[in-house]
Amino acid sequence: MQDQRRRAADWFRDLRDQIVEAFEGLEDRAGGDAMPGRFQVTPTHRGEDGGGGLMSVMRGGRVFEKVGVNWSEVHGTLAPKAQTAMAARGVPGIAEDPRFWASGISLVAHMQNPHAPAVHMNTRMFWTPGAWWFGGGSDLNPCLEYAEDTAHFHDQLRQACDAHDADYYPRFKAWADEYFFIPHRGRARGVGGIFYDDLNSGDWDADFAFTRAVGQAFLPAFLPLAEKRMAQDWTDQDREAQLVHRGLYAEYNLVYDRGTKFGLETGHNPEAVLMSLPPLAKWI
Repeated sequence: MQDQRRRAADWFRDLRDQIVEAFEGLEDRAGGDAMPGRFQVTPTHRGEDGGGGLMSVMRGGRVFEKVGVNWSEVHGTLAPKAQTAMAARGVPGIAEDPRFWASGISLVAHMQNPHAPAVHMNTRMFWTPGAWWFGGGSDLNPCLEYAEDTAHFHDQLRQACDAHDADYYPRFKAWADEYFFIPHRGRARGVGGIFYDDLNSGDWDADFAFTRAVGQAFLPAFLPLAEKRMAQDWTDQDREAQLVHRGLYAEYNLVYDRGTKFGLETGHNPEAVLMSLPPLAKWI
């Protein structure tokens, strides 16, 4: 599947470029005395095996307090712990041949204005000699929820899903509601979105097209919300709520997130893996 893998990796990188350009454009349009934020781009390399990527992080912008848009393409041999996890998910042939290849884009944005929602998005392809699949999704994480913002975000994701399979949105929304739930807090980390993994219908082109649709839906889903809220007045109480909510986000990513665990277990750059963590958070 070398051709398919190349197509997927190139598209994930192109999506990364589109989002970086759009976010820097939003920084330019935002008012204020501060300089518009810009991404710092750092190449990453993966341990003793192969591959790497681009870690793109903006800190202290007009709109974004911290945002990371990372792209990676990695390959190598799965460590025993990762082999066990893959086998438990039903991936065939891992014990006999634990080679793997993976590529994707991962994005997390933490906003300056407490009224602007934090957001997460990723899309990815994974390959082993015995299997291949796509995964991804996007979810909104406001500390101060606006029903119309939640409705807009979900509507964009619903449209992307419905263009490919009428069952996708309800199924993947329910999966997100379950996946992004924080058991020890008894609550969700945000207002949800969609999440899917292990997507292999047997038609690679169809599954890749759907994954592209999920990625392409992100900017129309999120950018209008960020632009609408970025200049809204906020109080010290609003900032307090934002910092406490970020604590929930950090707890989830460090304790439960599958991508964080996989990245650290497979030797990827820890700064890139942990770029999802907020710059400031608070626990009470």
